[in-house]
Amino acid sequence: MKIVVQVKLMPRADQAAALSATLRAVNDAANWVSAVAFEHGVPREYALRKHTYAELKGRGLGAQAAQHTIKKVRDAYTTLQANIRAGNLGEKGSKRRTKAESKPVIFRPEAAHPFDDRCLSWQYDAQTVSIWTTAGRIRNVHFVCSADALKTLREHRRGESIWSNATVCST
Repeated sequence: MKIVVQVKLMPRADQAAALSATLRAVNDAANWVSAVAFEHGVPREYALRKHTYAELKGRGLGAQAAQHTIKKVRDAYTTLQANIRAGNLGEKGSKRRTKAESKPVIFRPEAAHPFDDRCLSWQYDAQTVSIWTTAGRIRNVHFVCSADALKTLREHRRGESIWSNATVCST
């Protein structure tokens, strides 16, 4: 079972610019990885990593951000295939299914992106986070949440955090 806690980041202007630029960069990179996955018939995650990891690092993504970008794309294609198999996009040859199968998955510029403990760390007492960005690690990004959410975060914080446009959900 996952426990989800939502917190709101309250970055300064310079921090907000770095966070926004990072989301745009990782989603632009995800669109490129998606095009590669589509071109190569959506190989397994390891094969996709062989085709894309070096380029992602060359684009300025850190090692973990590159890995999460590849996994995010692979997960999107897994979901697409599951929806096709379940018939959620219509019968073979239907307009909706044909459209979905005919082009790479696209990610919005400010779409959510996963982070793990190597990319994002929590300072509960100060209610701040330290987070990797394409401009380098930024520290002391203030966050707010309810007292209950903070208690849950302290007691159950494990795994991955999903970051989206100034909001972080932690599991």
